[in-house]
Amino acid sequence: MIFFVIPGIIILLVCYFALYRPWQLRWGATDADVAAQQPGDDIVKSPAFNATRAITIQALPEDIWPWIVQIGNKRAGWYSYDWFDNLGKPSAKEILPQYQRPQRGDLIPMSPNGKIGVWIKDFAVNEWMLWWNPDETVTWLWSLEPKNNGQTRLITRVRMRYTWFSPIIVFNIFIDIGDIIMMRKCMLGVRERAEHLRRANNAT
Repeated sequence: MIFFVIPGIIILLVCYFALYRPWQLRWGATDADVAAQQPGDDIVKSPAFNATRAITIQALPEDIWPWIVQIGNKRAGWYSYDWFDNLGKPSAKEILPQYQRPQRGDLIPMSPNGKIGVWIKDFAVNEWMLWWNPDETVTWLWSLEPKNNGQTRLITRVRMRYTWFSPIIVFNIFIDIGDIIMMRKCMLGVRERAEHLRRANNAT
């Protein structure tokens, strides 16, 4: 049996590192998106996980920004698979005024109890927001780049340095494999909400 298991594991690893990982680290992103310098790129040194994802939204940055600043557990949710990452509570489909005044140092909750997560490092309204861990092992950027015809390019960049000899490496590996599943759905959720808001604003 071992003679079949080992080759199978090798094939899976080759497929993961040669095909799946390169694809998921740059889902939707162009070469220019990946190469562009973004706020916070200088914080995490030599990241093991460096993912740039992007999506084009038929809306202006000001239609998208409110959805980004309210993200988080016990806030608006993640616009993703709510049964998994929001304790079954549907993510908000409306702007929540109580989260529309972000401040540097605010916690973006990622745990069910709302006490563990990342912090707002800095932001420029309607342009970008940078989350981080003060130990400089993680940054998570949301960038809004206006394009022609009222379109906006939403770009996210997650940079993470792994703690190889800590129990948290299990979480790191989970993120490495599964982050794209939530992130893709989240970005599509932002697009859906922002485009709906844009249509509503145009109709008034």
